[in-house]
Amino acid sequence: MAEDSVVAVSRGWLNGRGPKEAWMLFASSVAVTHRTLETVDLVIIGIYFAIVFGIGFYFSRKERTSEDYFLASRNIGWFAIGASLFVSNISTEHFIGLAGSGATSGLAVGHFEWLACLMLLLLGWVFVPFYLRSNVFTMPEFLERRFNRNCATYLASISVIAYIFTKISVHLYAAAIVLERVVGWSPLTAAVILVVATGIYTIAGGLAAVIYTDLVQTLILLAGAIALTIIGLDKVGGFAGLRAAVPTDYFHMIKPSTDGDFPWTGIFFGAPILGIWYWCTDQVIVQRVLSAKDEGHAKAGTIFAGFLKVLPVFVLVLPGLIAFALYPQLFHVVDGKVTNGDIAYPTMIVNLLPPGLVGLMIAALLAALMGAMSSVFNSASTMVTLDFYKKFRPAATESQLVFFGRVATGVMVLLGLLWVPYIHYLSPQLYIYLQSVQAYISPPIAVCFIFGILWPRLNGQGAISSLLTGFVLGTVRFVFEVLDRTRHYDSGAIRWLVDMNFLHYAILMFVVCSVVLIGVSMMYPAPERKKIAGLTFATVSEKLATTDVNTPHLQRETRTERLFNLAFTGVLIATVVCLWIYFR
Repeated sequence: MAEDSVVAVSRGWLNGRGPKEAWMLFASSVAVTHRTLETVDLVIIGIYFAIVFGIGFYFSRKERTSEDYFLASRNIGWFAIGASLFVSNISTEHFIGLAGSGATSGLAVGHFEWLACLMLLLLGWVFVPFYLRSNVFTMPEFLERRFNRNCATYLASISVIAYIFTKISVHLYAAAIVLERVVGWSPLTAAVILVVATGIYTIAGGLAAVIYTDLVQTLILLAGAIALTIIGLDKVGGFAGLRAAVPTDYFHMIKPSTDGDFPWTGIFFGAPILGIWYWCTDQVIVQRVLSAKDEGHAKAGTIFAGFLKVLPVFVLVLPGLIAFALYPQLFHVVDGKVTNGDIAYPTMIVNLLPPGLVGLMIAALLAALMGAMSSVFNSASTMVTLDFYKKFRPAATESQLVFFGRVATGVMVLLGLLWVPYIHYLSPQLYIYLQSVQAYISPPIAVCFIFGILWPRLNGQGAISSLLTGFVLGTVRFVFEVLDRTRHYDSGAIRWLVDMNFLHYAILMFVVCSVVLIGVSMMYPAPERKKIAGLTFATVSEKLATTDVNTPHLQRETRTERLFNLAFTGVLIATVVCLWIYFR
């Protein structure tokens, strides 16, 4: 670009426009697609890897029992728990998917983020006391104590399979496309390096290494994302300039019930079902609070994570709107809808950030990927070790459990590598893809956990029937949805099944699975009172009938802790409600 053009832009002389409008026109005309990393960028990325590996190998040198390796000695404080909860959830598909949905349809996708704030409070105040009191290591173990072994086997199996086919695959896909678009790295090479690097420190250090690297990764991730958002808002002219540059409905989050992606009925009645499963019963998330030093820290960690989950709407979704405003010529619009929104975040990085900040942003993306993937590796190996291996070898020593846990983590890493050649086949609508697949898994699991702690009359026969019913309903919908892409079905019943919004389908599954759970349970005797002691609200004060319980460190929250937790819970709820009202 000629120097006088740049001067014209800086003075606002381009066709009589103001400086901000002139900059936006100039930026859209000179958008670039790749960046070459400068020396300072490479140094920042190198420092990031050094810190991560340093933490991993520090914890690998400590003496390990299974509790040390899988639950970080149950001695983690609230700040580290909250940061780990956040970064375990936020991966590169959030950078790509949330910004992409922002460019496509505005802030509405942020509903999932703000609902997560409330789901985290539900985890802390409702579920955590039961989980800690039962002294379990895994969620299948809790389900086994409440219902039976069959339920535990189902949950462990479906969780590990889901981790491989949804979490690992989507993490790798998102990382590959963003690194290719930003710095031109080969997707296959980048994926292999990141999987191996993540596997090394996860295998070596266990959950403690994962949580403390998550703490560092949270700080890096937020620093990079906030920097990019601030620079982008400055270029677009602040919120006022952004509102003027995008469709008006982009800033309205409450959509009609007929909306194809985010109907308000699905958001407020269907999405919480996904949220309860993911935030309150999924091993990746709950394993963090199980590592807490006491109940007060566990609750405070969930509240802190809730505050962190307010941010993605502003630092991940909003950049999608900014990219659409600054570089409209890069987006393909068909029938008034953007079809390639996934380019939004990479476009922002390569066009707006100076040297140094590019390195910080790449480190943030790597932190997001490695943090989320290490959590998956560690949680999957925990379930494989304790819910399968330990059941077959109950006499296994602590060292054998830790060794098998490391082997299981290595197997998960290998499965991740096997995914690499196929990642380019995945759906480009990343975030919606992940949420829709989860919608077919979550309802029956959420039903069993919710009703399981609410009603002691329910039994194992009802629970496994509900879980299998949900599995069939979810599988049928998923198979027909996939087949419909290649052969369009004309049958009214199949069209009704396939065209129903995935959040509405989650509601239907939840209702059906609830009916099955209650109906079948009533056909069989109620469980013995001593079996469910301490595992339901009705039996919460009764002593647990369990073995190998040695948890003097898991004290109930103190009066001061409770007051602080209640106060910050109120602030968080008020914040989320006010944001919903403002962006309604």
